[in-house]
Amino acid sequence: MPQDKTANADNIEHQRLTSLVNSMADGVIAVDSAGKIALYNGAALNILDNNSSMQGKPLDSVLKPIDKDNQPVDVYELIQNTKTSTFSRDYRLAYSDGSLINLYLSIAPVHLGYGKDNEHGYVLLIRDITREKSLEEERDEFISVVSHELRTPIAIAEGNISNAQFIVGKKAPDPVILKALDEAHKQTLFLSGMINDLSTLSRAERDKLSYEVEAINAHDLVLELVANYQPSAAQKGLKIIADVDDHLELLHSGRLYVQEILQNFITNAIKYTEKGTVTLGAKPTAKGVVFSITDSGIGISKSDQQKVFDKFFRSEDYRTRANNGTGLGLYVTIKLVRLLHGEVEVESELNVGSTFKVTFPNLK
Repeated sequence: MPQDKTANADNIEHQRLTSLVNSMADGVIAVDSAGKIALYNGAALNILDNNSSMQGKPLDSVLKPIDKDNQPVDVYELIQNTKTSTFSRDYRLAYSDGSLINLYLSIAPVHLGYGKDNEHGYVLLIRDITREKSLEEERDEFISVVSHELRTPIAIAEGNISNAQFIVGKKAPDPVILKALDEAHKQTLFLSGMINDLSTLSRAERDKLSYEVEAINAHDLVLELVANYQPSAAQKGLKIIADVDDHLELLHSGRLYVQEILQNFITNAIKYTEKGTVTLGAKPTAKGVVFSITDSGIGISKSDQQKVFDKFFRSEDYRTRANNGTGLGLYVTIKLVRLLHGEVEVESELNVGSTFKVTFPNLK
């Protein structure tokens, strides 16, 4: 009798789980460690355009994603290499009539059988995101066109304001006019920076960014950047110094983007530091070079450190709000870091300062 009650309870629990899975709008597929389908719902059948039972079938016989280059993806190998929950929006599915859909695919390793060590598998969530992708592409195209068209008028405005500052400054300067021109110049440069960020963001979102691998002298790059930012640091009464390991070797990566990434971090360090120093360091690692940008600025709270690379994120700290910003700079930066297969670490303490470490591997 106790066994019957246990079996009945397990059956009820299974029915509840099945009902829950079938009520989900996303396609759900659960597979065992061998890649055989143990559970699925109706939404999965619809997305896969399948009208027959998938129970017990190999996952790769029904789910055949392709990548952005239209190359087939080995889904069994994909799940076997998944150690933690992961997702991608870059896969597609091809139907028998030749049509394609964009696919959201999430994979999570799970233990089956209520935590038994010898029973594990994976749960996959799939969703048709074709319309979302289409809207994103239209948005990115709009941003690309607008940012391109705005470059010329902003460049002309900046040039004319600079000329006006020069002319007014040669005569007996009117402080009111000089102040107005200075503010107009600052805002024009801010607009120019925003347009550059939007343009880079648009290309990054559409995977249009590319680079050539070059041999970079990291020692010379650090000294060059320190020299370039010396005037802006001195203007705020700050010291900017180099801290370079003598054993640095050449870094093979995309020079233009490595430089842009470091410039973004240095600019932020100077912007959010009122007194003290900004240090640009570099030292070798087993597979490349790690650069560090350390400041004695306002710091970043623990909660903000988790969001600092999010798109359009702006801290609520009044000291951050006092500076102009779009919330795009670090988002674009992390996109460029990932393009170069790099990694970023953040160490910060409020009112003490921050350190951003960027590790670039050698790309050959």
